Amino acid sequence: MRHQGVAKLDKRTKDLVKRLGPEDVAIIDHVDMDRVSAESLLATGVEVVVNASPSISGAYPNLGPLLLTRGGVTLVDNVGEAIFDCVREGERIEVVGDEVRRNGDVCASGERLSVQEVEARMEAAKAGIGEQLDRFARNTIEYLENEQAILTDGMWVPETKADIHGRHVLIVVRGYDFKEDLDTLKPYIREFRPVLVGVDGGADAIVESGFTPDIVVGDMDSVSDAALRSGAELIVHAYPDGRAPGLERLEKLGVKGITWPLAATSEDLALLLAWESGADLIVAVGTHANLVEYLDKGRKGMASTFLVRLKVGPKLVDAKGVNKLYRQAVGPAHLLLLVGGALAAFTAIILISPSVRDFIELVLLRARTWMGF
Repeated sequence: MRHQGVAKLDKRTKDLVKRLGPEDVAIIDHVDMDRVSAESLLATGVEVVVNASPSISGAYPNLGPLLLTRGGVTLVDNVGEAIFDCVREGERIEVVGDEVRRNGDVCASGERLSVQEVEARMEAAKAGIGEQLDRFARNTIEYLENEQAILTDGMWVPETKADIHGRHVLIVVRGYDFKEDLDTLKPYIREFRPVLVGVDGGADAIVESGFTPDIVVGDMDSVSDAALRSGAELIVHAYPDGRAPGLERLEKLGVKGITWPLAATSEDLALLLAWESGADLIVAVGTHANLVEYLDKGRKGMASTFLVRLKVGPKLVDAKGVNKLYRQAVGPAHLLLLVGGALAAFTAIILISPSVRDFIELVLLRARTWMGF
């Protein structure tokens, strides 16, 4: 296998995909590549991905490498961090077998992963899932006591211009199948007009679906400039001590935001905002709720999410996978009904309009004359 292309490098895969194209070679540093990142890479059309770290370390059976290799992408794995010193952004490079070459010289080498190799490693990783579950549960329990105020105490939430009280709130998170689920919910959005809340990159999914987010919540690190300038209210997730790195980006863009310091995830903040603001119903798309999803996100526990879901549970509808549950389709019965309705309307026009009847009689008379009757 020999492939030439322009090198595009970034240690954050979600930032790299924003500037990738089919002719590029993606160079990343992503241990245990998650499913969402792999889907984002596939969407760019890139054909070669070079990973400085192991794409599947064996800690748990992550799906990212399998999606890439099954999607026809060449994955050269574990080439080492030195590739970021050897290759520069925009340089033309060549990938030959398991080697990365620059100007004919070998810059880095690793292992080219096949579908079969990834499947074998995933199978081996399943053996350690029990240990991961035990460690995850222990970490969750350890932090529950520190974060229990989320459940028991009254909570300050930022005031928003969007009127949430008594309305539906749709929260979109960049998670599994979030775009497909959001597309399925388009009729719901048009009918109920819920308050649209995007959690970081979830705001872009709202824009791509033809809507405008009312509120964007998050670290502001994986949302596009266009979404931030869409007119949505911006709530920057800050550390408990008040530090908010995301504010710097907003200042550079010339947009304003407010900070919300809380020891929780950004999607937790979105759920709490809807609950504390008096939402009538909270619909969540793409949120994380199981072990593999949290390991994909690098989370070692889910104390805050566990408590938040306990709190908002009475109003929460998790729409994960709704695209597999329900799909709009036009069947033969719908077409027959449409044709029947059109015929009925045409017949009614003929019956009630003398001019139309006269016109049809004239056409029939001329046809008979032409045929000699």
